[in-house]
Amino acid sequence: MSSFPPDPVGHDPSAAAEQARARLHEEIERVRVGVEEMLTDQDGDDADLKKELDEIRDELKRYVKRRVRKSEERTEKRLSKLERRIDQVEQDRKFAEWRIHTNTEAMLDGLLREVRAIADLLTRSR
Repeated sequence: MSSFPPDPVGHDPSAAAEQARARLHEEIERVRVGVEEMLTDQDGDDADLKKELDEIRDELKRYVKRRVRKSEERTEKRLSKLERRIDQVEQDRKFAEWRIHTNTEAMLDGLLREVRAIADLLTRSR
């Protein structure tokens, strides 16, 4: 579960992902610099410690890459879902316009028939 707050409604998910990625990279760099400073303070010539640091760095890169990929996949799914919803709303709008047009046309045709019937009655009664 992410320690970041959920995106507010209307917030660009890709911008939020980019910000989270930047914060993560800053934190990784801060930790890396701290570990390197500790190694330097301890006469960091110890090959085992450097090897372990490299392994941790590689593991961190894989972890970040995996998290970014998953975040991008979630963002893509959200965008895809939103696009489908927009398409559905557009279809509904077109159908409503067609229905209104058809109903109005039928109502006007009915009124025209009634007006003609009244006109026929008036012309016959004279």
